[in-house]
Amino acid sequence: MTHQRSLFIVSALAVALAWSGSAAAHCDTLDGPVVSAGRKALDSGNVSLALVWVQKVDEGEIRTAFDKARAVRKAGGDAKDLADRYFFETLVRVHRAGEGAGYAGLKPAGHVEPAVAAADQAIATGKLRPLGTLVAERMEQGLHRHFDATMAKKNYAPNDVEAGRAYASAYVEFVHYAERLYQAAETLAPDESNPPAARHAH
Repeated sequence: MTHQRSLFIVSALAVALAWSGSAAAHCDTLDGPVVSAGRKALDSGNVSLALVWVQKVDEGEIRTAFDKARAVRKAGGDAKDLADRYFFETLVRVHRAGEGAGYAGLKPAGHVEPAVAAADQAIATGKLRPLGTLVAERMEQGLHRHFDATMAKKNYAPNDVEAGRAYASAYVEFVHYAERLYQAAETLAPDESNPPAARHAH
């Protein structure tokens, strides 16, 4: 396996792990890709820039919200700001609903996990290595922590049941951590039978 492919795997693995958990609320931030697309759509008058972030069945709702926002924002000032906010809220809410995710309002800019920010930067620059390095180091640290905790408890006295249980617990945590990393890596290849909206549940 080449070094470049290794970096791709660990990078995609980190994003897959992040998107499967609570840290994945990237799309509901004011500087996230969904709001950015919504802002470009409003400024350019091209709703298609926003429609890519919702499912086809939801296009009607987004088109309606877009037309309303475009009409109101012509007044400028506070009206424009409120119209933009209304459209962003609608777009993000519908986007997340399409992923089966809840929505609790837009979050301020900057509320993004380091791996997600690095993934965005990789796409913007076309350079994967910084993200791959970040992810590889994070996983290496995690493996070392679990491994060291397990090894520290391994040589317990045979009759010390409590110490044995402590070892067993550390062992299970270590093995499960390694298993989760491995299983996430197994699901990296895109599945064309699985629509994109179902895959990028962030």
